Amino acid sequence: MSTPSQTPGEEVPVGPGADLSAEASAAGTPEAVGGPAPESVVDRNSSWAGDSGSGRTGAVTAKSGKSGAVIFPGVLEMTRSLMVVLVVALFILTFIVQPFRIPSESMERTLLVGDFLLVNKAVFAPAGPWGWLLPYQKIQRGDVVVFHFPPHPPEHVVKRVIGLPGDHVRLENGLVWVNERLLYEPYAVFEPAAADDFRDNYPTSLYTDPEVSASWWATMRHDVQNGELVVPPGEYFVLGDNRNFSLDSRYWGFVPADHIVGRPFVIYFSLREPSATDLAELPDDRLGQKNDPVDRIEEFARWNRFMRVVR
Repeated sequence: MSTPSQTPGEEVPVGPGADLSAEASAAGTPEAVGGPAPESVVDRNSSWAGDSGSGRTGAVTAKSGKSGAVIFPGVLEMTRSLMVVLVVALFILTFIVQPFRIPSESMERTLLVGDFLLVNKAVFAPAGPWGWLLPYQKIQRGDVVVFHFPPHPPEHVVKRVIGLPGDHVRLENGLVWVNERLLYEPYAVFEPAAADDFRDNYPTSLYTDPEVSASWWATMRHDVQNGELVVPPGEYFVLGDNRNFSLDSRYWGFVPADHIVGRPFVIYFSLREPSATDLAELPDDRLGQKNDPVDRIEEFARWNRFMRVVR
């Protein structure tokens, strides 16, 4: 067997908790129209008044006896602007970027419970005629991806790609081997857990874990060659970074290429929420600690994860 390589992800990941949110805004700046007196000053904070029948509004203000006219956007113009904003937001959410929230601990320490992600939905799209312009990429080993959960496609799940089409994958004592080479995985964590031969020595010939899908168990045996799982064409083998607390391809199978939604690229916010694998904290006896507004603000979120790039 070969020794580990030195490059992460080379040979040697919201299901029901997914929250969608998007913000888009547009402000119409009143257009100043010059009046007969250049000295006229437009009051930008004046009240709007207009003709509701024509859909136009106008306001005239005067200073030092001289007047200037300003035309403010009316109801029709505001409606048009709002429709443009909605169309652009819908286009972005449908084809480019989508926000998600992490509900479980399966990707710790890369992604924590309470992290809010922005997912690039265009990065893995077929290049087509725009391949020379847009940064389309192929899925690579080590990529973190969001995808439709194969057993229940309406749900979204996030995992890390380990096996590409044609790869031979196996786990020995929790360590991943791909094509007879140990995978260098600085992102993987192994939190204390009970021994599980199916989880740690994969694939196995014994059906020993109740979490394993029965249909996947029947299918998996046909994809095993010489003690290794062979990834079929057009599919991917994925694992969670928190290896002992992740239900991933070991339990329910491969991810078809057309199920992959995109790649998370940034954590734009992170609420401080508990994880099922967190150790219980000792009580804090500092007087007044619970009533200190500064402490409450600090504990509300993980401020050091703001705008953190996902790798």
